[in-house]
Amino acid sequence: MNVPHPKPSPTAVAFRRGGGRLPRTVHPGAWWLWALGLATAASRTTNPLLLALILAVAGFVVANRRSDAPWALAFRMYLFLGLFIIVMRVLFRIVFGAGAASGHVLVDLPEIPLPEWAAGIHLFGPVGLEHVLGGFYDGLRLATMIVCLGAANALASPKRMLKAVPAALYEVGAAVVVALSVAPQLIESVHRVRRARRLRGGAQKGMRALRSIAIPVLQDALDRSLALAAAMDSRGYGRNRHLPRTIRLVTGVLTLVGLIGVCVGVYALLDGGTPRYLGVTMLPGGLVVAGIGFVLTGRRIDRSVYLPDRWRLAEFAVAVCGLGTGALLYLTSRIDAGNLYPSLSPLAWPELAPLPVLALAVGVLPAWLAPPPPLTVPRAGVMPPAPETPVRPTTPDRGDGTILREKSVR
Repeated sequence: MNVPHPKPSPTAVAFRRGGGRLPRTVHPGAWWLWALGLATAASRTTNPLLLALILAVAGFVVANRRSDAPWALAFRMYLFLGLFIIVMRVLFRIVFGAGAASGHVLVDLPEIPLPEWAAGIHLFGPVGLEHVLGGFYDGLRLATMIVCLGAANALASPKRMLKAVPAALYEVGAAVVVALSVAPQLIESVHRVRRARRLRGGAQKGMRALRSIAIPVLQDALDRSLALAAAMDSRGYGRNRHLPRTIRLVTGVLTLVGLIGVCVGVYALLDGGTPRYLGVTMLPGGLVVAGIGFVLTGRRIDRSVYLPDRWRLAEFAVAVCGLGTGALLYLTSRIDAGNLYPSLSPLAWPELAPLPVLALAVGVLPAWLAPPPPLTVPRAGVMPPAPETPVRPTTPDRGDGTILREKSVR
């Protein structure tokens, strides 16, 4: 006799698909470090092939490790924003930089004459292929960096990110987290309003539906802001210990000077025209000064965290993959920068080198190294079929197991 095997539960299926790991939420700081590493790699090149690979890496990781939370749906909006940036960059080159075009002329537009005080600025004129490609490369690089940040917004919960902010930067971190969560919250509000319109039979589409969607979305954002302010006030947000003015001034100056030193040091290391010794000295010095300011400032803030996120092996692996991608692209720009910046004069077809491709292969590893996210609604193929409903007798039952016989009506 063949006994049918029981259907696996959604948790068991997700456990098996995750490579033997239970679903859990990855620390948001790990995802942000990974995304910043990809954005750093994108800032070191204008090669469209490499930038397309970075976009593919970010999209693949988001598709495999994105949860079903409403704020995780904002990645599509960043893709449209990147496309808008590319189009605007190319149009800007055509409108304001086409008059000085040389080389391969695509189209000769009539140039608009300008007064003498606007010398050096050209409106329209001959459009060169080199100018259009230059605008496309610059726009694609900026769009790729924005999409990488959008990937971090889609993978890391902004609310959980606030818990990971140090006590010294809690107030500043709250403002940054609120600013970063604006786009995901707007996307969530738009989805809720559109769903409500469909349930109520709203037939308007396109620009005609913009008015009926924009006002409820703005009202929902205002209601959320008021609810957040009330929740923060009820939990004693912003209350700290009373300290003398001198101590507050010293700690603030140390923190501010340290952060400025870190910014200058990072810029000096990433920029090829800045002296190397400036970055080597400013970055460690800024970290030390900022660390002292963080310790002193954190003593006057009493803050408790419920169920803090822990850094485990998966978090370190995700962060190392992103930072390793940025470091390898930075190393490539120091060793062989020819393939990272395609030549526009003369025109040359962009090529791929082994080291940048290896760097991007490292960046895609979090799609398997990170544990699968917990799902509130199982995805397609994960939910087992509903159990079969037992067949009830066709004849009526009194409730005590006695079957009533139907009397024939003569």
